[in-house]
Amino acid sequence: MEPEELLNEDRNDGQPKGQSPLISLEKDLKFFNESIREVALEIIMEGFSEYPIFVAHQHQINLGELILDRHDLNTEWSIHASTMEEFIEKGVIKEILKERFINSYKNPNEYMCVFVVVPEGANFVYFPYAK
Repeated sequence: MEPEELLNEDRNDGQPKGQSPLISLEKDLKFFNESIREVALEIIMEGFSEYPIFVAHQHQINLGELILDRHDLNTEWSIHASTMEEFIEKGVIKEILKERFINSYKNPNEYMCVFVVVPEGANFVYFPYAK
């Protein structure tokens, strides 16, 4: 997925484009890499879910549990830990699309599943863990 697709930047009505927030997100995800990987493995190993999802946001949200606070860490993004099951329960993923989500879910040992929330909308991205 291209950043423009996530941010709907093609709908800017001729206004100049600012720097994509995904640039700062990539920087923060690299910084959070090990912490996110540890939480993902813990979610799986403890049997909470086979499908951990991390919610990246810059505002207040009510989804998942805060694990990395941008205010405490002096970063631009906060991260909440959640699961596919919570996303279905809260209607973010429709029950009829569960299988499609599972089929598109990438190996959680190699990629973090990030639900990126920006003012223009939200979408899933898969970000590789650093080797």
